[in-house]
Amino acid sequence: MDTLIYNATIITMDDEETVIDRGYIRFNKERIVTIAEGEPTQKEKEETTQMNADGKWLMPGLVNTHGHPGMTLLRGISDDQPLQEWLEQSIWPAERKFDEKTLHVARDVSMIEMIASGTTAFVDMYHLGLPSFANRIEEVGIRATLMRSVIGLCSKEEQDEKLAESLSFATAFHGQGNGRITTMLAPHAPYTCPPDYIERIVEAARDANLPVHMHLAETRKEIHDFMDQHGMHPLELLEERDLLAGTKWLFAHCVHMYEQHFELIQQRGAMVSHNPMSNMKLGSGIAPVASMLKHDIPVSIGTDSVAANNHLDLFEEMRFAVLLQRGVNEQADIVKTYDGLKMATINGSKATYVNQVGVLQPGNEADFIMLSPNQAHFLPEQRVLSHLVFSAKGTDVTDVFVQGKPLYRNKEFVTMDKEKIMAEARSMSAVNKKLID
Repeated sequence: MDTLIYNATIITMDDEETVIDRGYIRFNKERIVTIAEGEPTQKEKEETTQMNADGKWLMPGLVNTHGHPGMTLLRGISDDQPLQEWLEQSIWPAERKFDEKTLHVARDVSMIEMIASGTTAFVDMYHLGLPSFANRIEEVGIRATLMRSVIGLCSKEEQDEKLAESLSFATAFHGQGNGRITTMLAPHAPYTCPPDYIERIVEAARDANLPVHMHLAETRKEIHDFMDQHGMHPLELLEERDLLAGTKWLFAHCVHMYEQHFELIQQRGAMVSHNPMSNMKLGSGIAPVASMLKHDIPVSIGTDSVAANNHLDLFEEMRFAVLLQRGVNEQADIVKTYDGLKMATINGSKATYVNQVGVLQPGNEADFIMLSPNQAHFLPEQRVLSHLVFSAKGTDVTDVFVQGKPLYRNKEFVTMDKEKIMAEARSMSAVNKKLID
């Protein structure tokens, strides 16, 4: 039987910026059937299981387009280090101590945090324990894009082994979980993967019809070192080697790039994941998102790992994304309010190459969240779009649905045992200390 949620304020995220002040949504086990203003008909009521939203705000779920959930137990590690030092001295040594239990608990904690703050889909770029994580995601019911990230600073034999493992995982799990799990290939970054290796990964992705995700232009040092070695910006090298056209790219960060680079990204149809708070915490800089949007690049938002950010609240990330551009450019309308919401919803779906989510309309999959408007920071309630960008917090989220299935109802988890997961994480405090110290 279909489900019908009525008495809701519905933010559809369509091109017309439609907000239905009082309406209802009907959906089946996977897809939206009806969205309409007013009250459902008696016939619709008789045909469905009904839920009274009591005036809650209902909108598409948020999409986190760059992260590393396996690192969640490293939250707060080495707060004051720049990226390269942070990776080499803190992160990579800590990751070598990870075991299967550490990864399982870390990823469960990350999904608890994401779901409770309104994220219905996320990207995980990592190199450890992906098959077991994919199986866990199937159980939980969230949507995810997974990939085995590879570093190519090794022998050709080891490069071959990593690429084969990455491709095997990607082809085996793409489309699993009723289509909720998609996959990509992932050269870690231009400074950790030689150009010839990136080329081999891209060719494999093209052959398998898979997108490619990579860190790009995150720090000024990275760019200077790359140009000293190769004589050009890494994006220009990708273009020179014919690796941009014909490839579904998702680049993370893109902090140190210029107008000609954004023209090239737009021409080649690549996607960008903006990670403002991670970039600021690590002192990497502020990505020129206003220039990206000027070139019609559908910028999305990522949090990066909580080791680089400390939280997975995409509402806060979205707010920073908009405010930073207005501040550094000294222009209040350079990134409009609705652009912020698009970055966190529909652009996230585009970035992950997932269709039929991100906008609430009949035929699309029923991925949506609800927020309680009964907050002082939402008064007066009429300015919904403004409040969602500049006032909302992840803690305002009350309900989360993916493919019509509830994952979080009235602030209670449906598919995860929060208390058990939190207890497991706390019981690993000695492990955490060992990892961080």
